Amino acid sequence: MKKKFLITLSVVACAILLVVGSIAGTIAYMTSMTTKVTNTFTSGNVAITLDESVVDVYGNKTTGTTTSGNTYKLIPGHEYSKDPTVHVAEGSEDCWIFVQIVDDLAAIQDADTIATQLSTIGWTLVSGQSNVYAYKETVSAGEDVSVFTSFKLKGEADVAAYAGKNITVMAYAVQADGFISAQAAWEAAPCTWGA
Repeated sequence: MKKKFLITLSVVACAILLVVGSIAGTIAYMTSMTTKVTNTFTSGNVAITLDESVVDVYGNKTTGTTTSGNTYKLIPGHEYSKDPTVHVAEGSEDCWIFVQIVDDLAAIQDADTIATQLSTIGWTLVSGQSNVYAYKETVSAGEDVSVFTSFKLKGEADVAAYAGKNITVMAYAVQADGFISAQAAWEAAPCTWGA
């Protein structure tokens, strides 16, 4: 009888172990460790600069360096190098670029005026503006865009009346993302040009 009891006890112990093992395996199978997702946000930037080649008073390029402005001696019929260029900084977001041109010499310029050069290069007048131009396409980091390259005075220009006058160029940029055109970007974020 003792032997029968030990066999029965062994069978019951095995059955209990089997049930406990099954439950433990089921519990392990039906559970899972949770994980987390962490999002980090940064902001982009749009960064541009504007400069032009250094020239002498007759508008001849002197070095390979750039400046924020030159001084010119006005001579009727003379052509001057003036090449303002917008530079989109490395790391900048793609952007729409705009320039404002205040040209006090427009009335005495020869046929290839600054306005005609702007058009040839791909600048168009912004709707509703008289002297603000938008570039034809978005510009990416590291790219440079010429605004115009020179100006020439008419042979009969009365230069004395224009002494002390200026050609002023200012540049502005708006992120490209979210805007299908330069006009849309301008309407959403127009520049006051420091006013």
